Amino acid sequence: MTKTVSFKVGMTCGGCKGAVTRILTKIEGVTEVKADVDTKLVDVVCEDTVDGEVLHNVLKNWGEKAGKSVELLVDVPAV
Repeated sequence: MTKTVSFKVGMTCGGCKGAVTRILTKIEGVTEVKADVDTKLVDVVCEDTVDGEVLHNVLKNWGEKAGKSVELLVDVPAV
């Protein structure tokens, strides 16, 4: 079973979007990353065994280095 974990990320350009997508797709169990620079939303589709906090910590680490904000919005199983 899969779930979707959503974040609000302070992306400002295509480079940010590419970095976020690259970082998250390296995590085992992540099957899809949808990042939108305009809305600053990132939806991560992953196996339900993936801990949303792990995703959040990886993004926060990137955000601190890149000077971008990262907020976990939702971590729920897909229906």
